[in-house]
This record gives sequence, structure tokens and C-alpha cells, in this order.
Amino acid sequence: MVGVTLDKVTKRFGRVIAVDRVSLDIAEGEFFFLLGPSGCGKTTLLRMIAGFYDPEGGRILFGGRDVTDVPPNKRNTGMVFQNYALWPHMTVRKNVEYGLSMRGVTRSEMDTRVNRTLDMVQMSPYADRSPNQLSGGQQQRVALARALVIEPDVVLMDEPLSNLDARLRLEMRQHILDLQREIGTTMIYVTHDQKEALAMSHRMAVMDSGHVVQVGTARELYQNPQSRFLADFIGEINFIAGTVSELGDFVVVDTGLGPVKGRVSGGNVQRGDSVVCAIRPEGLTFVEGEPKATENTVSGQVRHVVYLGEVEQYVIDLVDGTPLKVIEYDPINPKAARGDEVRLAFSPSKVVVLPADRDSHAETV
Repeated sequence: MVGVTLDKVTKRFGRVIAVDRVSLDIAEGEFFFLLGPSGCGKTTLLRMIAGFYDPEGGRILFGGRDVTDVPPNKRNTGMVFQNYALWPHMTVRKNVEYGLSMRGVTRSEMDTRVNRTLDMVQMSPYADRSPNQLSGGQQQRVALARALVIEPDVVLMDEPLSNLDARLRLEMRQHILDLQREIGTTMIYVTHDQKEALAMSHRMAVMDSGHVVQVGTARELYQNPQSRFLADFIGEINFIAGTVSELGDFVVVDTGLGPVKGRVSGGNVQRGDSVVCAIRPEGLTFVEGEPKATENTVSGQVRHVVYLGEVEQYVIDLVDGTPLKVIEYDPINPKAARGDEVRLAFSPSKVVVLPADRDSHAETV
């Protein structure tokens, strides 16, 4: 178990810069996620950590040891692939022990470690089956066991749950999380599924176009995004465009709906800057009568109402045409019907004021 440091790592494919001077410090025993849309560079970065790709620039360190030029089989990493990559002609046991046999581990030690690891992933009863006799979730457990049995310093996981159905994905998500807590091994996990990253990670790096946009815990990134891209990528968000007119603990933004107060998340804004006010759907409430003097308010007409059991979703067209999504949790009765004129209130603390440029890369070095 070691920490992993990436120091200005760069990778090109022809004229395309897939990873652009990325620097990260991943702590020993951390469950760290690389999150981003398709093509953002997260899998390329993971493959450089594994040693499958050589970087054009920068360094990769495991526990302070420079492994940039060390071949994959000398890095002591375990890899879990999206497509499982199990040998179809081998039993579960033979698949799991393969890496140990390649390392020359004695038979008695091999049996001990394979049995322990199969118990860990709850696959001991299936040890003599072939992979094609297993469900997708069971195959993924075998792939995980094969990565863990070699006792790696770092486990690398490339979208390991993307081929599973929704219910099985939730089950495996919890199993992997419990397993990481039990063994404490450093894990680096690539996904484009924001819910997966929010639910499982200690910390995450969100990537876009080869850059790291922001690094932090799930709570930090959800509540305090530092760019429009990040706010839009993680969770659902509403944007109201405007111009900064007053500075202070809460800045005032002049919008087509009137002044909106909010807080700045990282960086600085100046009077006259073009910005967007980012508001999560759960931060908005329907109001009747006079709202609190400390709240922002907007008005509009209900376009859609969707009841989903635990939540009710509304889309409101504001007076200037801006669409706003509102979420009510545990709804007993609807707050409004399609076509109703409504007013919405939201606290300045629920508004994050961000630069209007969607493509800013806050963490790029």
C-alpha cells in the first residue's frame, strides 16, 4: 500500500493532447476517483499509472519511488478492467491464482492466498466453475479477486461496473466500498458515473479535455464547484446569467430577473464581471405570501410536473424565459400544477457565483 504522485504528467496521441500536465497527490490507503465525460483523459491517465502508456512528460511516483520508466509487471499494481478479461478456459480458482503462478509463489502459499481472497469477495462456492457459468456481478468479483490476490500496492479500476444492470451495480458498489475499507489498499477508480463517484470516493479529481478541473471530496465538489463545467457535470444545476454589481460576503449579481445574492466559490470576481448564479434544484422552494427579506425570489410559470415517488420534479419557465428545475423531496401533495404562476425563493448561501466561461480549468498547472 503506497501513495501515488503525478507530477505534470502529459500524454499525446498524434496531435491530440489526451492528458495535459496533470498533477495529483493520492494518499496511501485512499479510495480516489478519476471522474469525467468520455474522452476527457481519465482512462489514459489510469493506463499511465499502470505503465501501459508512457508519458511524454512528467513523473509518476509510488510512495516517493519514481516508476515513470518501470514496466507494468514491476509496479505491483492490480488492474480490474471494464470487460473483466477473465480466461474462459480456466476455472475461477485458476483465474485468481494466475498472477501468483507467474510470480513463482509456492503452491501452499498460493492456496492460502487464493482461498482467503475468494472468501473476501464471497466467491469460494464458485471456485471450480468457469467464467461463462457466472453472472456479470460474479465475474466482476472474480476480476477483483485476481487483482487483490497478488497483494498490490495500488489497485486500478477502469469503469468496472459499467456492464452491470442498475440493481447489480448498486450491490457491487457497496461490496467494493466495504472491501476497500476492510483491506485499506490504495485504489484509483475511473468512472463517468457521477453517482458512483459521489457514493464511493474519499476524494475525486474531475477531468475535462485532458485537464484536472477540481479535486476534493464529494461534498466539496457538489457544494462548492469552482467552474461552470464542474457545477453542470456533477448533479443537476440551474444557471441564471448576470453581471456583478456589488462585492461583499455575498456578492450581488444583476440579472434579467432582478438582483440575485450569492457566494463566490474559489477565485475572485470583480464588479462588471459576467457570471452565472448556480443553484441546485433542491435549493429552491415554493413561497406563498411574503418571502423572507434575506431570500432571493423569482417568478415564473410551471411547464412540467413529474412525480417520481420519493421526489417531485418541476420545470418552471421564469419571466425572462430561463428554465428552472425545482425538486421537492417526500412530496405528499403537489405544490403546483402545469400552467400555474408561482414564486420561488432561495437563500444566498445556496447560490454559487461562477465565471460565465464554461471551459475554465481551475486546477490546471
